[in-house]
Amino acid sequence: MTAVATKYETVIGLEVHCQLLTKSKMFCGCSADYSGADPNTHVCPVCMGMPGVLPVINEQAIEYITMTGLALNCEISGFSKFDRKNYPYPDLMKGYQISQYDLPVCHDGWLEIAPEGQDPRRIGITRVHMEEDTARLLHRTDDVTGENYTLVDINRSGTPLMEIVSEPDMRSPAEARDYLVRLRQILRYIGVSEANMEDGNFRCDANVSLRPVGSATFGTKVEVKNMNSFRAVHDAIAFEEIRQAGMLDRGERIIQETRGWVDERNETVSQRTKEHANDYRYFPEPDLPPLKLSGKYVADVRAKLPELPQSRFERFVVLGISAHDAEALTEARERADYFEAVARAINLEPRKDAKLAANWVLGEVGRWLNAHNREIGEFPLDPEQLAGLARLVDEGKVTSNVGKEVFEQMVTSGKGAAEIIEASGLAQISGEDQLLTAVRNAIAANPKAVADYQSGKTSTIMFLVGQVMRETRGRANAGVVQGLLEKE
Repeated sequence: MTAVATKYETVIGLEVHCQLLTKSKMFCGCSADYSGADPNTHVCPVCMGMPGVLPVINEQAIEYITMTGLALNCEISGFSKFDRKNYPYPDLMKGYQISQYDLPVCHDGWLEIAPEGQDPRRIGITRVHMEEDTARLLHRTDDVTGENYTLVDINRSGTPLMEIVSEPDMRSPAEARDYLVRLRQILRYIGVSEANMEDGNFRCDANVSLRPVGSATFGTKVEVKNMNSFRAVHDAIAFEEIRQAGMLDRGERIIQETRGWVDERNETVSQRTKEHANDYRYFPEPDLPPLKLSGKYVADVRAKLPELPQSRFERFVVLGISAHDAEALTEARERADYFEAVARAINLEPRKDAKLAANWVLGEVGRWLNAHNREIGEFPLDPEQLAGLARLVDEGKVTSNVGKEVFEQMVTSGKGAAEIIEASGLAQISGEDQLLTAVRNAIAANPKAVADYQSGKTSTIMFLVGQVMRETRGRANAGVVQGLLEKE
């Protein structure tokens, strides 16, 4: 790895295929929600590639790709078209794929990344184009004969698929991973895709090459496929760095090829030599009209975009939230929405509201979600309930420790904070007369701590504060207790 870092520069470009959350497929009316369905049940003559049938463009898919292009700072083409990408493969029902070649819907955009410990920088987006997904091949082995065979499930065929192609601007596995994380975040924020690599609706191919440090000439690129997690993308690129550097050091020629990542062995293996565009014999799709998107159409789609994560992050920082906490809060749109609803419901003072809401959402709420393996949308307390508890703790009606106890009772029972505090007698005790007995009990029971305090070890008073808190089940006002201890 040292040789890679000091001798060669890694050049990485990513191609991401993302299924869109439309109700129907790209060119027919079949349901696109085939998850869990029996094989070959979400099909029709169009997506099965029968002769004589005609495709029809899914309008929702065009709106979603336009939203994506705008979110990625792309130019939106006023004129684009579909093309036929020809290649013979068992999962391609028609013998060709309807895709886009020279005139995509979106082009020339950028996405900002900021891997940990690095300054933010922009990664160019070459294009975002629309196409249809292929069928799914299921490879099997016969239990009796041991022979291998393959089944074809056509349910996925024709599902709207968006391809996002980056410029070769990334220089490390860490940058590639951060690019994917931020791209997935944006796609989920604008609601166009579930973008789960593990479920196969967010798939990534990496083009990796090496060149001598200081060189402006690109080396021979290798395409890596079969990566189904962010970790796999990172590790596959890291493996290619080492493999290609070793070949260059030995004077070997790197060939342009497609390699597959084998997760169990943590290595890439050769699959086939890399195809070129002319191998696909692209030509305009004769059964579909060109796409003409007016300026008004693009403006209307732009108006539907929610606030994007980077803008939201910057706004949260202005409210006094630390960059670390703001990053955590904006990781998912649902979490950011919940946080803002809690802050509004606290309704004391904007910066204070934001800080209190962040503490509870990232603290107790986050711990509860992790412990129960739930998402924020499944959290049982509405924002107003959590805000009510946060206000009571901030106003000193209950201590922070009691507040956590009340929180647990709230998520279990669904009752409000004030109701639980009243019924359980958990209100904070601040009256000196109410606390004096507990203070004197603590002094009497801990003569050594008292002697240490009187001899100059003033920090030991906190031990005595703790004893009073224990006796009062955490309800005592710690500041009042310390004052009484000092006085007594």
